[in-house]
Amino acid sequence: MAAREGVTWCYRGGPISAEPRINDRIRVPEVRLVGPSGEQVGIVPLAKALELAQEYDLDLVEVAANARPPVCKLMDYGKFKYESAMKAREARKNQAHTVIKEMKLRPKIDPHDYDTKKGHVVRFLKQGDKVKITIMFRGREQSRPELGYRLLQRLAEDVQELGFVESNPKQDGRNMIMVLGPHKKKTEAMAEAREAQAARKAERQGGSSADAAEEPAEA
Repeated sequence: MAAREGVTWCYRGGPISAEPRINDRIRVPEVRLVGPSGEQVGIVPLAKALELAQEYDLDLVEVAANARPPVCKLMDYGKFKYESAMKAREARKNQAHTVIKEMKLRPKIDPHDYDTKKGHVVRFLKQGDKVKITIMFRGREQSRPELGYRLLQRLAEDVQELGFVESNPKQDGRNMIMVLGPHKKKTEAMAEAREAQAARKAERQGGSSADAAEEPAEA
C-alpha cells in the first residue's frame, strides 16, 4: 500500500503520528521528568508525572521517546504548538534567498554602454543580490586579458559603496569572471525598499492634500 503524504506507515496496522505522545498516551512505567522551567526533576513513575501535570494544570509531553527512560516535560502543549507555528510562519515570511544576477561586458565597451551596465549592477546590489560579471573575449581580444581585468577592477571600484568583490577575476575559457556581493543582506534591502515605497506614497498623498487645500474658492 502506498504511503499517504505526510504520514509514515508501520508494517502492521495504521499510521504513526508525527506528534509527540502526551498525557495518557504515554505508555511507559517511568519517565525522566523535566519541570515547566526546564529544571531536572529526575526519574519518576508515570503516575507521579501525570499527577504533577494535573497539579500544575499542564500537559506531560514526551520530548525524547528513544531515551531510556523516555524524557518528558511539563508544558502547556497547546501554547507550545501555537508559538512554534508562529515562529515558523515568521521565519518563512522573512526568508529571502540571495539571487545571482549576471551582467556581460565586452573588453572594449564604449562609455555609454558601460554606464548602462553599471546602472544595472548598482540596482542588483541595492536589491541585495549577488552579481556575476562576465567579460567576453573574441578573436584577438583573447591575447589581451589585461583589458578585461582592468575593466572589472574599474567596475568594482565604481560600486564599492554597495558591494564587494566576493570572487576575484579569473579566466574561464574565452571569458573572465568576477562575482560581486552586496554589503546588505536581501532582507535588509527588501525592508529598505518597502520603507522607501511607503515614504513616496505618503509624500504623494500629502502633496495631493496640499494642492486641494490651496485651490481658491469660487467667487
